Amino acid sequence: MQLDKLLQSQGFGSRKHCQQLIRQGQVKINDEIITDSKFKTVTTSLKFTVFQEEYQYREKVYLAIYKPQHYECSHQPQQHHSIFDLLSDQLISRGVQTIGRLDQDTTGLLLLTDDGQFLHQLTHPKKHVNKYYVIETTEDITPEQIEQLQCGVNLHQEKGVFATQDIEVLNHRQCRMAIDQGIYHQVKRMFAAVGNHVVQLHRDQIGSLKLSDLPLQEGEWCYLNEAEIRAASAPHKLQDF
Repeated sequence: MQLDKLLQSQGFGSRKHCQQLIRQGQVKINDEIITDSKFKTVTTSLKFTVFQEEYQYREKVYLAIYKPQHYECSHQPQQHHSIFDLLSDQLISRGVQTIGRLDQDTTGLLLLTDDGQFLHQLTHPKKHVNKYYVIETTEDITPEQIEQLQCGVNLHQEKGVFATQDIEVLNHRQCRMAIDQGIYHQVKRMFAAVGNHVVQLHRDQIGSLKLSDLPLQEGEWCYLNEAEIRAASAPHKLQDF
C-alpha cells in the first residue's frame, strides 16, 4: 500500500496532511525515515512510527472499553462527557462507533469498531448475541418477578415480548441477567414492568467475552485480538453464568 494512503487509513488525517508528515520526516518504517509519500509497503504485520510513537497497521479496529459512569455514548453528549473523549485522535478519525450503547449511569463492557459488518453482527436481533448485566434494585427481587422476566414482559411503545435469556439471583436485591436485544433502557424498563426499580447497572459480558478477562480499569480501552473478537460475537451459552 502507498504510504500516504496507509497513514490516511489509520486515522492520521487527510491524504494531504499525511503527505506533509512524510515529507517532514516524521514517519519511519523498520527504523528508516521515509520521505517519499508514494513509497509502497506490505501491510501484513506492519509496524510504523509517527512522531517517534510506534503503531501497528490494522485494516479494521475492534476495541473494548471499560465504561465509567457519567459518560455518554455519543459524539455530542448532552450533559456528561463523551465516551469518545477516552480514545485517541487516530481512532476518532477512523470513525469508530459504539456497538450498541450504555446509559450514562451504566458501567461496564462497551465495544467499538469501524467494521460495519461486525457491528451489524452484534446488534441484529436475529444474531442472538447475549449481553450480561449485574443489576441492583431498590426492592427485593421476588420469585414472581423472576418468573415474569423469564416468561417475558410487554414494554410501552415496543412491539413484542421481552424476556431474559437467563437470570441468576445473587442476593435479595441483586441479580445477573442476560438479554439478546438492545432497545432503549431495556433492562431498566423490564424491571419497571415487573414492579421493581434498577438503581445500579453494570454490563460484565458480551457473547462469551468477559470484562474480567480483559486488562482494563475504568476508563481504559484496549484492542481485541482475533480470539476475543470471535468470543464477543458468539451466541449465548447458559453455562456462562
